Amino acid sequence: MGLSPPPGPVPAAVTDDLTRLRAALDAQLPVRTENNLLLSTWNIRAFSNLTPRWQAGDKDSPKRDWHALSCIAAVVERFDVTAVQETRRNTTALFALLELLGPRYHVIASDVTEGDPGNGERLAFVYDGERVQPSGLVGEIVLPDPATGAARQFARTPYAAGFVRHGTDFILTTVHVLWGKAPSDRVVELRHFAEWMRSWADRPVDWNRNLLVLGDFNLDRLDDPLFEAFVSTGLWPPAELNEVPRTIFSDDRTRSFYDQVAWFVDPSDPRVPSLLEDMTYTGRGGSVDFVPHVLRDLTKAQLSYRLSDHYPLWVEFTVSP
Repeated sequence: MGLSPPPGPVPAAVTDDLTRLRAALDAQLPVRTENNLLLSTWNIRAFSNLTPRWQAGDKDSPKRDWHALSCIAAVVERFDVTAVQETRRNTTALFALLELLGPRYHVIASDVTEGDPGNGERLAFVYDGERVQPSGLVGEIVLPDPATGAARQFARTPYAAGFVRHGTDFILTTVHVLWGKAPSDRVVELRHFAEWMRSWADRPVDWNRNLLVLGDFNLDRLDDPLFEAFVSTGLWPPAELNEVPRTIFSDDRTRSFYDQVAWFVDPSDPRVPSLLEDMTYTGRGGSVDFVPHVLRDLTKAQLSYRLSDHYPLWVEFTVSP
């Protein structure tokens, strides 16, 4: 289903960028070993169509080309599973990414959430089939019938998929929370998402082992009403992620916490993620800063339409064989 890169040698500009980027990834990320599990989440801006050339021209739309996609692939291939937000109805770039990653990589994706608030988006998990395997569980989170008094459905339906590594199964639920016209527009979705996940975690007989959430929750900052709604039912985003930037436009004045990775903990000791079984957070997590290393002749605004305006966010676990 995916396009193949243009024939002929890879341009030197692409090779040079990939060399710099891979050296930066070596410095920023743990090595994948027999005992670890690397998870990431990445809002890849308007991940839809692709200009089928190594370099998009001034009149081309979209600006994302094979050069940019090769840089995206160099990041994604460092992780066992990457949750991707802003994948659109047009899956050309998604399947071209799989073409670059090779046959060991696969995708599980939701359908598009219809309606204007859905923004033509689907949610996807790109995973390394030699490191993790699907457990068989997939599903979209749908709230109870509004006639019962529950809130209206999510603008973009959260999507869950189960995976297995070394006999340990875990469930990833990804979401791209509605931005809205004001922060108050997001509080309802965040609260209902946290409550739904908590009820899933607490059911005594269900497929709910090792629940993790990751995605773009559009959280403005720590300890504001949005963040409090997110953590209100015991979700724990590790402290290592508190100080890393989320977008390429972030600075000390505009620091945000849009993207998160979290799981449920024992409320008596939030430092210990005790509700995870057979997988242990290593205390290592962060974001991937690709800006200084690729397409350096572009402005950040131009770069955002080729790679993304968001950084990938990642965490590491140990999962013993």
